[in-house]
Amino acid sequence: MFSEKPFIHDHFLLENKFAEALYHDYAKGMPILDYHCHLSPADIAVNRTFNNITEAWIHGDHYKWRAMRALGIDEDYITGNAADRDKFQKWAEAVPFTIRNPLYHWTHLELARYFDRYELLNGESAEMIYHDTTERLNSDNNGCLDLLERMNVEVVCTTDDPVDSLENHKNLAQSNSALKMSMSFRPDRALQIDQPHFADYIETLETASKITVNSFDSLCEALKARMRYFDSNGCKLADHGLNAIYCLPYSAAEVEAAFELGRNRKSVSSTASMKFKSALLQFLAEAYNELGWVQQFHLGALRNNNSRMNALLGADTGWDSIGDFPQAESLSRFLNLLDQKNQLTKTILYNSNPGDNAILATMTGNFNDGSVRGKIQFGSGWWFLDQKDGMTQQLNTLSNMALLSCFIGMITDSRSFLSFPRHEYFRRVLCNILGGEISRGELPQEIPWIGKIVQDICYHNAKEYFNF
Repeated sequence: MFSEKPFIHDHFLLENKFAEALYHDYAKGMPILDYHCHLSPADIAVNRTFNNITEAWIHGDHYKWRAMRALGIDEDYITGNAADRDKFQKWAEAVPFTIRNPLYHWTHLELARYFDRYELLNGESAEMIYHDTTERLNSDNNGCLDLLERMNVEVVCTTDDPVDSLENHKNLAQSNSALKMSMSFRPDRALQIDQPHFADYIETLETASKITVNSFDSLCEALKARMRYFDSNGCKLADHGLNAIYCLPYSAAEVEAAFELGRNRKSVSSTASMKFKSALLQFLAEAYNELGWVQQFHLGALRNNNSRMNALLGADTGWDSIGDFPQAESLSRFLNLLDQKNQLTKTILYNSNPGDNAILATMTGNFNDGSVRGKIQFGSGWWFLDQKDGMTQQLNTLSNMALLSCFIGMITDSRSFLSFPRHEYFRRVLCNILGGEISRGELPQEIPWIGKIVQDICYHNAKEYFNF
């Protein structure tokens, strides 16, 4: 006789009594510090409410879009003009076929945590779930801030271009909201001298900084001005999404010549481009250290692979994959150059290729100099690796080659306000790993001590690391 227990239940993913104790007594109640996400600051600041579950859950979610495309669902029901009710129906019909993809777990966790819906989502249950969840989203106290509060989110750090006015951050800071919304300085467009938008971006940066940018030095001056502005508004982090770290030798003349070409909308060779990026990244990292910021590097994604669909729909619409870029040597050179000058700030390294796990985990030990606990971090499973297997591999590699006890925990890296049960998912995976080792005698039955380490990973380490 099969159990009537719902799929999402109290002990979901917890395989023994030790895992259950670690999760329920130590991990579950810890607040969330989500120090990297792509939520809309405007939506948070105005406490936006969503018209329906599709708007909140499917719009902008390229994880779901990729799955639907794989099932042969027409693009009209994904990013096209189909009605939101019809888009939800197509997603509901797709869900049973996502078995063993993290979307299956995330979908049912999110329905349970935000809407108290514990039945499985499929084509038959879609009608009832759509109307119930939409009704709840349209009721009082279900705006974006309310959704975050329901998940016990204490801090979110959005990802922001240097030219951003930060008006939404300032407006929320002046409100009575208990949520703290910080920002991350993301200057990737200033590095992209080999892209058609570079010259236009420099003009935008000139306007924001009120500095004429007609040389590499003035570019650095303009970026530094924007960093000071971000810092004055509470910024504590910088963030980069790169194939790999740029770290070629360069001369000032070579960098200036490359900038001159890019600024004047002329072609820049691959080598010249790399030297420009190396110089600018070095400048930025030294400036972050001066401000006392944490720098984050998301490495290894191969972006915009499908040129036809990218031209139709733009970036971040589901056409990216894992890349196989060399990481070790350039990353080592970059960190070493900063360390030699005592200008290496706290650093988080993320990888999208699981083959790079050991590279990044061991790299942290090269530059942990005793000045700060966990100064160089091997970041949480990111993008294609933020699922049960990817988290487990990251935690195991970190444990074997660095110190799990210093880890600063999970991020959502998400554009969805319904994604925060991913922190619960991570905590359950973490507690199950530790609980399994306790049950096998590989760790002692020192539940209070191991529970303290769990709480540190879930919350306290990040709070101390970022000085939130």
